[in-house]
Amino acid sequence: MSKRVLLCAAFAVLTLVGCTQSNKSDSTSPSFDEVFTSRRSIRNYDASKKISETEVRELLEATQEAPSWANQQPSKYYVAISPEKVAAVQNLVGANKDRIAGAPVLIVSTFEQGKSGFFQGQQTNEVGEGWGAYDNGLSNCYMILKARAMGFDTLIMGMRDADALRELFNIPQNETVMAVIALGYRAGEPTRPVRRPLDDIVKFF
Repeated sequence: MSKRVLLCAAFAVLTLVGCTQSNKSDSTSPSFDEVFTSRRSIRNYDASKKISETEVRELLEATQEAPSWANQQPSKYYVAISPEKVAAVQNLVGANKDRIAGAPVLIVSTFEQGKSGFFQGQQTNEVGEGWGAYDNGLSNCYMILKARAMGFDTLIMGMRDADALRELFNIPQNETVMAVIALGYRAGEPTRPVRRPLDDIVKFF
């Protein structure tokens, strides 16, 4: 009888430990709203903190869940993670060079032309290749939100030398170079920019 009681007690303790560990794990993961509200465009990175290729792969897998025109998935990514490539890309982002000096990873975002916005090779509406940029933006949005959920920070940069980046990464001519995205850890807490009132951007009918 006592042996059975001991076994039951041991099982209860193991169950409690498992629940406690599970709850602890859940409590350390940011909620969806926390990811939204804590994401910032970071212009000062902690150079002492690195990011592995495995972590970048996990991050970029999230971009594959983004919606795209007829599931064309036009977005492509070129990752500078070696010190040599990172340094090379830093010289191609204009005035942002000093702002991203501590970021350990720089990602070039492109999209394949003639996919989003087209049907059987014909432009579907007046937006045309703009749909490729639209889909690339959605993909990038998934990336930066996943980055924040993983504890990373980002900066999307439109100032970049597209021709030099194309040569550096051997990017095909049928891809449009969109942005360079810095990936790293924030060095300090940024302030939250003021958002426009909702009624300035929304109309109900």
